[in-house]
Amino acid sequence: MTFVNKIFFLLLFNVINLFPQEFLSEQIRLADSLFTSEKYFDAITEYKRLLFFDSTKQFSYEANFKIGLAYKEGNKLSDSIKYFALAEMSANNPEQFFESKIYQVRTNILRRSISRAEKILDELENDNRFTEHQHEIKYWRAWNKIFSDKWEEAHHIFKQINETELAELCLNTHNKFYSVDFAKYSSMILPGLGQIYTGEYLNGFLSLAWNIFSGYLTINAFNEERIFDGIVTANLLWFRFYRGNFQNAEKFAKEKNLLIKNETLLFLQNDFNGLKP
Repeated sequence: MTFVNKIFFLLLFNVINLFPQEFLSEQIRLADSLFTSEKYFDAITEYKRLLFFDSTKQFSYEANFKIGLAYKEGNKLSDSIKYFALAEMSANNPEQFFESKIYQVRTNILRRSISRAEKILDELENDNRFTEHQHEIKYWRAWNKIFSDKWEEAHHIFKQINETELAELCLNTHNKFYSVDFAKYSSMILPGLGQIYTGEYLNGFLSLAWNIFSGYLTINAFNEERIFDGIVTANLLWFRFYRGNFQNAEKFAKEKNLLIKNETLLFLQNDFNGLKP
């Protein structure tokens, strides 16, 4: 082979090897530009195209991670989890591994997979590679407590890591909650008391009045030796009002607590400027 032929084949070899690299670089630029423009599902298509042609897996982490982010933005949370897990498997260093794990936590929090998020956080907390990330781990653990309705526990964790605004918000929310047990059992002792406790005054006084009235009819029937009437009145009237009374008290307490919780969550979604799941 002449010197000229050697040069020709050498140049040809370099061009062949250079073309895929240029194509992949151009492909990821296209996908990134779509992602930045918030055209998330178009970006997903281009990232998947990149993964298909990237035989060396050079862009595997970045593409899978960005697909996970795009699905998360589109509220496709199960798909998002899948691609964050793929990013985790193709991580090139501990930081990428940690990042993909944390986003699995954040997405699991949003879809209320509380136990799964807690398990991942436990794994990260016990991994010696991430001792410098303990604040972040605790931060998302507190958010996980919020979404599992453990507001007081969330308060303690936020307070521990000096997240004062969130700590106070969680404590204030916890303190506003009505005791479901108190509402229920107090109404068993004195009909209407649980409703009055939850602010349902008219319902509470009506419940008390109906129980007194039905009780009067029952007792009066027995006093007049109308045994059958007394039994029927006790079972069909008094017991009905009595049971409905404490069931309503329990329902009102749960409904009020749901409103309190949703009000706080709405604030966190729209007005809180810090990092959110």
